[in-house]
Amino acid sequence: MISNAQELADLFKVLSSPSRVKMLELIKNRSLCVSILAKELNMTPAAVSQHMRILRSAKLAKGEKRGNYVHYQADNEKLKKWQKKIRLFFEPPLT
Repeated sequence: MISNAQELADLFKVLSSPSRVKMLELIKNRSLCVSILAKELNMTPAAVSQHMRILRSAKLAKGEKRGNYVHYQADNEKLKKWQKKIRLFFEPPLT
C-alpha cells in the first residue's frame, strides 16, 4: 500500500504542471515533435524538451527519432494503467 501511495504521489507531481497535462492531451492521439508542441503551447522548444524529459522519465510519453527530429507520443497503455489506479484511489470506501 505504501509503495502504491508513493507511486501515486510521484504521478501527481508529474501531472502538477498544466503544461505537461496539455502536452499529454496533444500527444495522446498523434505524435508530435518539440517544435510543433512549442508552437501549439506558445513555449520555447527548450521548455518543451524539459517537460518531455519528465514525461518520458515517468514513462507517460515515448519518443521516436525521425530524421533530425524526435516525435513524441503518449504511452496509452501506461495511461490506462494509471487511470485504473487513480480510479481505485478515488473510489469511495465500502461501508
